[in-house]
This record gives sequence, C-alpha cells and structure tokens, in this order.
Amino acid sequence: MARPTTAKHIERRIKELILERRLAPGDALPTESELMDLFEVGRVSVREALKSLQAMNVVEIRRGFGTFVGSLSLEPFVEGLAFRAAVRYRQGQPGLLELMKVREALEAGLVGAVTAGIPDEDLDVLRGLVAEMETEALSGRVARSTDRAFHLALYASLDNHLLSEVLDAFWAAMDRVREDLDDSHQDPAVTCAQHREIVEAVAAADGERAVRAMRTHFDGIRTRLEPAGPQTAGR
Repeated sequence: MARPTTAKHIERRIKELILERRLAPGDALPTESELMDLFEVGRVSVREALKSLQAMNVVEIRRGFGTFVGSLSLEPFVEGLAFRAAVRYRQGQPGLLELMKVREALEAGLVGAVTAGIPDEDLDVLRGLVAEMETEALSGRVARSTDRAFHLALYASLDNHLLSEVLDAFWAAMDRVREDLDDSHQDPAVTCAQHREIVEAVAAADGERAVRAMRTHFDGIRTRLEPAGPQTAGR
C-alpha cells in the first residue's frame, strides 16, 4: 500500500489538530511556522496542505491575518455533484435523474417522521409558502427559491442541521446543472396542488398519506427526466 504524500499526511494532522483542540469555524490555527515545527516538515508541504484544505472549506487563509478553521460547508460536495451530473448529462446519461432519485429517497424516507409532531408554527410557515407559490403561479411560474424554501422548512422540526445541509446541497447541485440546461418547468398549478397536499397530510399526522404525496410529487419530476434522450427537468 502506497504511503501518503507529505502534504496529505499534514492535511490529516491538521484535521486531527482541529478535533483535538476542539476548534470551531473562525477559530485561529497555528501559523505556518508553528505548523512546520509541530509536524517537523517544510514550508512548501505545509502550504500545499493548507491550500488543499482551503478548497474543502476546512481552513480559511486570510492574507495578512493568518489561517483559521473554515466554514466546513458542503460547497465542494455541491460542486462535485453538479459537475458529475453535468458531465453525465452531456454524455446522454441520466445525471439529473440520479440526483433526483437520491433526493426522493431522502425526502420520502423522512416526511413520515415529520408527521409525528410538527409544531403549529412550522405548519404556518409551510402554508404561507404554498400561498406564495399560488401567487407566483398566477404569473406562470413558481419560483425555485420558494419551492426550495418549502422543502427545507418541511424538515425543520427534525432539528438535524446536517440533514438540512445535505438536502440543500442536492437542491443546489440540481440548480447548477439545470441553469446550464435551460430546463422546462411543470404546470405551476400542479406544483401548488402537490405541495398543498403534502402540507395537509403532515398537518393530519398521516404518515402514509404524506409519503404518498411526496412520491406523487417526485413522480412528475421523474416523468420529465426518464425519456431516453437527453431531457431537462423542472419542479
């Protein structure tokens, strides 16, 4: 088995340092010189490791100020998902369909849990977003931002920050690809009706109905993604 390069080894050591010192995003890291002494390596290797970690949002290098723990956001993950889907689409492969299926599996698997005890204030938010969709539909199109806000708000009561970030990452990845593909959009009246049914199923604490509503919602998306030739999709 090949031994890791020095830079890769330092990357791992810096991550371990962050964990050991319980550092949070925005906290200062040791200087380059201190890292060199700590790990007994050269400046070039330290800089190479820091640049790699910066690309992953693990660290943030502020010129003239030092190096800090990064935002730890999923942006690099989003970029990878979007680029993979775009490449596969250009090759006539179902890149968008694959993204959608993962999202569907996540959302259909979680919406039942939401029905177990969603707060009234969350229901108010969801109904407000559906009303906003209905207003937007009058002009012929439901805004992507409103649709996205609905799906994020739907799972707020689960109080799982990682879940919210992962779901939003799939949204962002699909948006990046779809902007490039100039996609078509579903009938806005159908979009509104499907989202309202999801809300009412959740409000009724009917898990099976909520899952059916979510599956129906994704059925429409799948129909537009599954044709043999390269196709585009909308919500």
